[in-house]
Amino acid sequence: MVKFLDLFSQYKSVQKSVDIAIKKVIEESAFIGGKYVKEFEKDFSNYIGVDHCVGVGNGTDALEIAIESLNFPPGSEVIVPANSFIASSEAVTRTNNRVVFCDVDEDSYVISIKDLKKRITSKTKAIIAVHLYGHSCDMDALGRLASKFNLKIIEDCAQAHGTEYKGRKVGSIGDVSTFSFYPGKNLGAYGDGGAITTNDKCLADQCRKISNHGRVEKYYHDFEGRNSRLDGIQAAILSVKLKYLDIWLDRRMEIADIYLKELNDVSDIVLPTRRIWSKQAYHLFVIRTEKRSELKQFLIDKGVQVGVHYPVSLPKLKAYDYLNQANEKLFANSSDSQLLSLPIGEHLSVDDIYKVTKLIKEFFEYPDTML
Repeated sequence: MVKFLDLFSQYKSVQKSVDIAIKKVIEESAFIGGKYVKEFEKDFSNYIGVDHCVGVGNGTDALEIAIESLNFPPGSEVIVPANSFIASSEAVTRTNNRVVFCDVDEDSYVISIKDLKKRITSKTKAIIAVHLYGHSCDMDALGRLASKFNLKIIEDCAQAHGTEYKGRKVGSIGDVSTFSFYPGKNLGAYGDGGAITTNDKCLADQCRKISNHGRVEKYYHDFEGRNSRLDGIQAAILSVKLKYLDIWLDRRMEIADIYLKELNDVSDIVLPTRRIWSKQAYHLFVIRTEKRSELKQFLIDKGVQVGVHYPVSLPKLKAYDYLNQANEKLFANSSDSQLLSLPIGEHLSVDDIYKVTKLIKEFFEYPDTML
């Protein structure tokens, strides 16, 4: 079996340090707030290269709180790439704003600058730059548009822990950025968790208040907020795992290099493209093929776990029928039936990857083998 994800294997590799960290939190009853959350916020802000980090309950909350902190007029438009997880868009509508879907680039799957320009109106207030699959958006191009039209840039880094844009970590470039620490992420907790990063102290303070019932000091509330806090055990675990993140990312890059080399001549698939300005974290390695369903089943039958991210583009979801963008001629609307995520992660051996590439080549060179 070539596993798509193996969280237990990762835990075993850092078990001693993680167990000690959990034990300390329990012994000190530092479950909500406290020094372990503060330590992680400091560690993570240093890693990303920002002045402020606010730990929250999950990545979706991080997006909602970040958008709320910007205090847009109700009904403001926020542009979101059409290929992403629904958290990127539902955070917009759940903060009383209007989502506008934009197409994605055909090679890197991140937001299309060309299509984005067509979507900006007088009501547009922000762009959500989703660094999808661990590939960064073109932040210089986004920055120019933001400056020209007085827009905010919200970086959605849920799949991009450690990704860089021209030598800078994503999460340090936009006005405010969000991360998810869902267990399957490159930096994952052992439950839900999230964070907001920014260099703007006022935004950071506002995000912290929103996430903690509208207060900084207990019982003194400036406004009604919500309860969304990163707990002490998850923070302590993340501080341990953060020390290993770059090593794990190097392994993902090594695996991606093998895929790109071994599958380069397979004409029936489209490989992801690396932009020269993006150091990818390869949260996912996504190929495209018109024979997605057949290849997926073939690999599963041969003991290779694969995934689909995402099987339905956001504009085509029932939740967004009211936007009438399902039938637009977007690349995202036509490619969703062709995307296939191959196994990638530090749990895999080189032999595992060669097995996967050999099977893919076998499938396309000898299609009868799938029968």
